[in-house]
Amino acid sequence: MPILVNLRHLDAHNIHLAGELPIKDLDIDTCDEAIGLGKTPLQYDLEAQKLEAGLLIRGTLRLRLECQCVRCLNEFQYELNLEDWTTHLPLQGEDAVSVVSDCVDLTPYIREDILLEFPQHPLCDPGCGGLPKSYIGRPKNTSSTGQPQKGSPAWDELNKLKF
Repeated sequence: MPILVNLRHLDAHNIHLAGELPIKDLDIDTCDEAIGLGKTPLQYDLEAQKLEAGLLIRGTLRLRLECQCVRCLNEFQYELNLEDWTTHLPLQGEDAVSVVSDCVDLTPYIREDILLEFPQHPLCDPGCGGLPKSYIGRPKNTSSTGQPQKGSPAWDELNKLKF
């Protein structure tokens, strides 16, 4: 169910919107293997007011993300908190929001700002050291027998040069 603001109710007074929005209603495609939405719904606490030719929406948005650390590959939860979320939606002009049955759907604007707040490189801890050395793999210059491969003969000749 989308988050709707009824414009007729705003003529009389400001509207307070609070509740939870299921993840499926946000319709977010993360496009990132390291970030998942999990099952926890979006929590919102918003105040809507009508200005001259627009709507001003202010409040808080909270969403828990299921992330994978890009350094150590451990799973962790990331709390996305938009404490002072604010948006201005024009009701007139070429950028006007669509009004259906005297209601404006806030969901697309919330979705956009949530996507902009996603972590670029999720880390379980800012000081994460990454994978332990034993997991990184074998050195690049080894053969299947574990012996170092000989370099190209050209490199052997260049290594003999003394500067």
